[in-house]
Amino acid sequence: MLDRLKNLKIVKKLNDSISPKLRWLHFSKNSIDKSSPEYIKMISGVEDIQTNSDERRLEAMVREQLKEEFPNIENMKSYELLVDAVMHNLKKKQLQATDSLDLE
Repeated sequence: MLDRLKNLKIVKKLNDSISPKLRWLHFSKNSIDKSSPEYIKMISGVEDIQTNSDERRLEAMVREQLKEEFPNIENMKSYELLVDAVMHNLKKKQLQATDSLDLE
């Protein structure tokens, strides 16, 4: 019975006309984090946001410096944790520097 309904012209016509509206309602109903990179990329069409690329370049520099100072450190289990800790400290110092500029 349901298969017959799917083949009716009026059902197909309704499905074609309502489908975009349903997709939009489904999209708008979901709570989307509007600060997420995926949302910004979807809205703006920009693949790489400047702050993300700066952060990646800084992380690459940190990794290179650690490899220079400590040979074969990238093979150790704590290498990723060390990179994360260095990045965290750099960001923290940067925030403190910008906060002190705002106060003056």
